[in-house]
Amino acid sequence: MAAFGFNRFGLLAHLVSGKARSRFQQLVVLGAVLTGAVLAGAGQAMPDGRPTPSGQPVPRWLSLKSNEVRARFGPGLDYRILWEYRVPGLPVQVVAETTEWRKICDPEGGVAWVHRSVVSSRRSVFNASEAEIPIRSGPSETAAMRARLTPRSVVAMEDCEEGWCEVRIRRMRGFVRQRDVFGGQDRALCNAARPAGRGR
Repeated sequence: MAAFGFNRFGLLAHLVSGKARSRFQQLVVLGAVLTGAVLAGAGQAMPDGRPTPSGQPVPRWLSLKSNEVRARFGPGLDYRILWEYRVPGLPVQVVAETTEWRKICDPEGGVAWVHRSVVSSRRSVFNASEAEIPIRSGPSETAAMRARLTPRSVVAMEDCEEGWCEVRIRRMRGFVRQRDVFGGQDRALCNAARPAGRGR
């Protein structure tokens, strides 16, 4: 099991048209498809009600791609760098976004802007506590313990259901309690309206 330390400041439907179909029928079908597309995207909105530029829900989980990710005060290269993340795979929660930038919440409650190119849709979870977390063979407190997730460690995650998250370490798969790890929560963990910076 690989363990990674986390120190933020350690520099830190397709339309079927045929000759037999009337123009009216084609328009009805087209209208239904367009309405469906609009309704499908209606749930992808930011906290202030505006649609998300990416079409993805907010909040949502992503992970950092590299071991050097600059966190900025605002969505642009002209904003000052607040700190650097040096933990590849670290889960972060997107709480707001622009076309090119993502406003994220980190395990320490910090809020910052990062470019969309430095985050991945691959899911992971992080043990933000100082205690080991049991990785069990099944989604139950009585399931056998297969391994332990050490403090300040990152591990790949498949999905969370009914209070348990399925994790993967190389070829081994197991389950951790959803409430014990950072990266599996459904609710927003940071206020999207809060300015970038440290603390909750």
